[in-house]
Amino acid sequence: MTRHLVRRAADAAEPPYDAHGYRRRTLVGEDDGSVHTGFGLCELRPGGAVSAHVHSYEESFHILDGTVILDVPDGSYLLEEGDYGILPTGVPHAWRGTGDTPARWADMLAPVPRARYGYDTQAVRDLPATNPARIDVRDPRTRSFGHFEPAQMDPGKQSQDLLAVSASMRTALLVYSGITVKMMVDSDLGAVASTMFMVQYAPDGVAGTHDHPFEETYYFLEGEADAVFDGESHRLGPGDCAWAGAGCVHGFANAGTGPLRWLETQAPQPPPRHSYRFTRDWEYLREALES
Repeated sequence: MTRHLVRRAADAAEPPYDAHGYRRRTLVGEDDGSVHTGFGLCELRPGGAVSAHVHSYEESFHILDGTVILDVPDGSYLLEEGDYGILPTGVPHAWRGTGDTPARWADMLAPVPRARYGYDTQAVRDLPATNPARIDVRDPRTRSFGHFEPAQMDPGKQSQDLLAVSASMRTALLVYSGITVKMMVDSDLGAVASTMFMVQYAPDGVAGTHDHPFEETYYFLEGEADAVFDGESHRLGPGDCAWAGAGCVHGFANAGTGPLRWLETQAPQPPPRHSYRFTRDWEYLREALES
């Protein structure tokens, strides 16, 4: 049984665009043994479109490059690089290409779409293509969205202004052992099946081997990582993707002299306790009992 996978950017073949200027490259899916996680990279050409549809899973997204318009029942939104959000199960939505260059975004689908059920997607009536508005993370009416800037990962720059732009104290950094974490999509944003957040390691950042009772995906954006998955070692860099299934023992260390940063997802949502099972804790107990 597959409990992890690594997909390198250099080995990834881009799928062709469809007739409407859209394409999606699956990085984690049903064929990989995933149950809770679908993860991919989407691209939409200027003037292209993805017609209105609904899913029987929830969809989180993070805009990597360019601009795109998202139509939902309560209006249309212009999304730019750094924006993210959540589309709950059953919410009609459509995408429209805009700008001068293709828009690219990462999406996280939970639970995994199933081929035998039409990938759990159903076309619906067109949505009104209204004039798109920019998201306002301080407006309670648009709290299904947020915005991320790399500077937000710097603990020394957590000013009140940055906290306001990143929505609230909910998005304040978690800082420990050379690792900073900024939550993006979670239950506070309306997600029920998954989370999405940004992780950054300082040059001395290390996370010892551990496993979880849920699946995790990592899409690397900056720097180089020494990663281990069930005893297999990998050097991973920008554009690479890895997935750890429930029970996969994994760990990371920054392999460079600068920051290491990746986009991470978890599904299903972690339990409030016992989300981490660190190897070192149980080895300590074993040694203590033997002595």
